[in-house]
Amino acid sequence: MGDDRRLRVITALAGALAGLSLAPLGLPPLLWLALVPLWGATPAAAGLWGGAAVLVSHRWLLWLHPLDWIGVPAPLSLPICLALWLACGLAGGGLVAIWGWLVRRLDPRRLATALLASGLWGLAEVLLAAGPLFWIGLGASPLPADRALAGLAAVGGSGLVAAVQLLIGWFCWRTLVAPAVSRRGWVLGLAALLLFSHGLGWSQLRADRVERGESFRVMVLQPALPTREKFEPERQRNLLMQIARGRQQAAALGVPLLLPEGTLVLGQAMPEAEAEVLSGGFRLEGEELRSSVLRFEPSSSEASSWVDKARVVPLGEWVPLARFWRWGGLSAVGGVEPGPPARLLRRSGADPAVAICYELANGEGLREATAAGAGWLMASANLDPYPALLRDQFTALAQLRAIEVGRWLVSTANTGPSLVIDAQGVVRAALPAGRAELGLFELEWLKRATTYQIWREAPLILMILLGGASWWFWFQRRRHGHSH
Repeated sequence: MGDDRRLRVITALAGALAGLSLAPLGLPPLLWLALVPLWGATPAAAGLWGGAAVLVSHRWLLWLHPLDWIGVPAPLSLPICLALWLACGLAGGGLVAIWGWLVRRLDPRRLATALLASGLWGLAEVLLAAGPLFWIGLGASPLPADRALAGLAAVGGSGLVAAVQLLIGWFCWRTLVAPAVSRRGWVLGLAALLLFSHGLGWSQLRADRVERGESFRVMVLQPALPTREKFEPERQRNLLMQIARGRQQAAALGVPLLLPEGTLVLGQAMPEAEAEVLSGGFRLEGEELRSSVLRFEPSSSEASSWVDKARVVPLGEWVPLARFWRWGGLSAVGGVEPGPPARLLRRSGADPAVAICYELANGEGLREATAAGAGWLMASANLDPYPALLRDQFTALAQLRAIEVGRWLVSTANTGPSLVIDAQGVVRAALPAGRAELGLFELEWLKRATTYQIWREAPLILMILLGGASWWFWFQRRRHGHSH
């Protein structure tokens, strides 16, 4: 095997290791090791790294099969799922190949290149998370094992966490490829970066920084209804019975709010009781079908307010120009249109910022909602029929979002994870996955703003500007030196 081919194989295996380093492991040292060959890779090898990382981290996509419940013929189901999985890997590989080309052009040995390229990677994750195709990146890789490093999200968001991971990987690479005479300096630089990043992250999570807010209780209903049967009449009746019992029990215990992961069909009335309900469901906006979290006031059977899902699943919920094609997409509920980007749900008590399904991957909407007054976060998702791998990734993202904006988060999920996470990213309570459960959670309504909530990606952009300016001054000095 030639040297180039051997390096490509090693780089691809490193990418697979990067995919494994994400939740449920969430073990950053594995990622730092995986990043070492990426910094010295050719663009083609970098593309293999990115493709392998995405294919391993997103292997839960294969659990979409079989798709017969949404009308896809059995012989086509597995090929469609495989094609979707491979397309995600190809897209990830293409993006990392472009990044690798830029690094190679700018000289990967220079610290200026490392700062610029790491910052651009982090910013790319932030921008991609606002689109329809992104799920999880290096920004969530420290969780659940390294909460101190994840604390950097309170300073500059998940993009800064991703960028610092890349920078740590670069120092590891420089330590290995540097001449023996200068290796000690690179080791000291790596140690300084590790101490600084973990110290800064942990400073955001220290006990003496913890804000004490007004506590309140919520009741969470985890219905555990199989997705492939969820819209059958019998299953819908079962869901309404669970909600009715949960609403009555919440009222009897004096709990003001019931949170069921219930996908109410269009126009479905809510069983009446004293407790307020925030439930998943569908509604019409003109002629457009929206997937929403609906708010039912105490003793009301009709929704009075809502937050619509703004980030809808391509093909699964939404198809471009669906009206002209007269095709409602692959969703069992037909074509769903995206709603407004605002995530703040106004109610009589503490207002939540709402993330529906994989909107949890995008922190910007929740940041805007907390800046507008949201005192806690609510994540509503149906993760059936996916494996535990996706549930663990969902939990890691929920922890990251809580740390970013310094708010408690309640997750209400069909089959789990239904849990409550505090503002420091600690899972305080959870319901057993895969079972119908009714749980009572206590959380706090907070107001303190994190640095990220105020400055957004400013630290990340500062890193990019610092790297770009340093590289430019070095280039100009070198050019003028040659001219003389």
